[in-house]
Amino acid sequence: MEVKNCKTCGKLFNYVSGPRLCPACIKQLEDKFHEVRDYIRKKPKSELAVIAEECDVSVNQIKQWVREERLSFDKDSPVALECENCGAKILTGRYCKNCKDEMKNGLNAAIAKPDAPKKDRKKMTSTRDAMRFLNR
Repeated sequence: MEVKNCKTCGKLFNYVSGPRLCPACIKQLEDKFHEVRDYIRKKPKSELAVIAEECDVSVNQIKQWVREERLSFDKDSPVALECENCGAKILTGRYCKNCKDEMKNGLNAAIAKPDAPKKDRKKMTSTRDAMRFLNR
């Protein structure tokens, strides 16, 4: 474990992993997440700036939760992010379904073992390739 300063409040804390936030700031951020999630459920057609202003959270933080797939929006919502690969409109995550499928297929192809080359097993007819023994 390391001792680090919280990047939000500056207090020292024992850092294990994840964001460099102290437990108090993590709890506060989780409370804000639940507030935003409940607001989106109550008013699904709200715009991102309105959600951020009403819940007192930055737009970037809401986008981060959407990219992490912790939040998602309805199809008729005015909020949509762009796929990081092709730029298509998406409601949650980082990539659209087509890009996810392409990446999955590419990784599966890279992982798949190629067929072993078939060896022609010919009988050794020449003495050059034959095994030799030394007589003692």
